Amino acid sequence: MAAAMKITLLALAAMAILSTASATTYNVGEPAGEWGFGINYGSWASSKQFIPGDSIVFKYSPQAHDVLEVSKVDYDSCSAASPMTTLKTGNDIVALPVTGTRYFICGIAGHCSAGMKVTIDVVSASSPSTPSSPAPTSGPSASNSPPLPSPSAATSVRVTAGLGLVVLLAGIMA
Repeated sequence: MAAAMKITLLALAAMAILSTASATTYNVGEPAGEWGFGINYGSWASSKQFIPGDSIVFKYSPQAHDVLEVSKVDYDSCSAASPMTTLKTGNDIVALPVTGTRYFICGIAGHCSAGMKVTIDVVSASSPSTPSSPAPTSGPSASNSPPLPSPSAATSVRVTAGLGLVVLLAGIMA
């Protein structure tokens, strides 16, 4: 009976650890990683697959920018008149707990129309990721830049730490 209880506890601990280990934190605009001008946020967001449990981080100078979560209508028109949420710390973490589309803009006059806006589509974890179109190998659209890095190294650390904890628990309970 004690062995069955240990196995049950171990299984529950493993499920809890591994379910949180799959969440990813994305710095908006990475690899530059800063909410500011000169970043194609549409391309950045389309290169990611956001799933429930993930989070995004807006890093910026609070003297220069802010982050507003807005409706699609306000996003399309760059209107800061009625935000659903206003963030102003310069290191704002936004949890993505459920599927759906979320819209963010910079509320400083002229910034949204200059490109400081991003749409985040949160999809089911079981949805297949959409492959991005291949980059051209020559011509004006070609780029010699390196490929984008994989999601944050913190995710890999969490997974490794989670698996290590499972092994540790198994050893203690044996």
